[in-house]
Amino acid sequence: MKKKEFAFDKMNFILLAVGMLIVIAGMVLMSGSGSTEETFNPAIFDARHIKVAPAVCLFGYLFMIYAIVRKPRG
Repeated sequence: MKKKEFAFDKMNFILLAVGMLIVIAGMVLMSGSGSTEETFNPAIFDARHIKVAPAVCLFGYLFMIYAIVRKPRG
């Protein structure tokens, strides 16, 4: 019998999972304690929340796009 050929191979799924973990890490970096009605927390404007976390998420999304576009070997 002819072997079934799938659009993704094992490596594509591994790369997708890694990309998803990178995006989750970026979201965790973005989270933090916010301000309330009584107190203002200036830490929400830290470089980690404003610059680093979105860059990590963007890298994760680009990594996931690469995992989808990557052509399986064979």
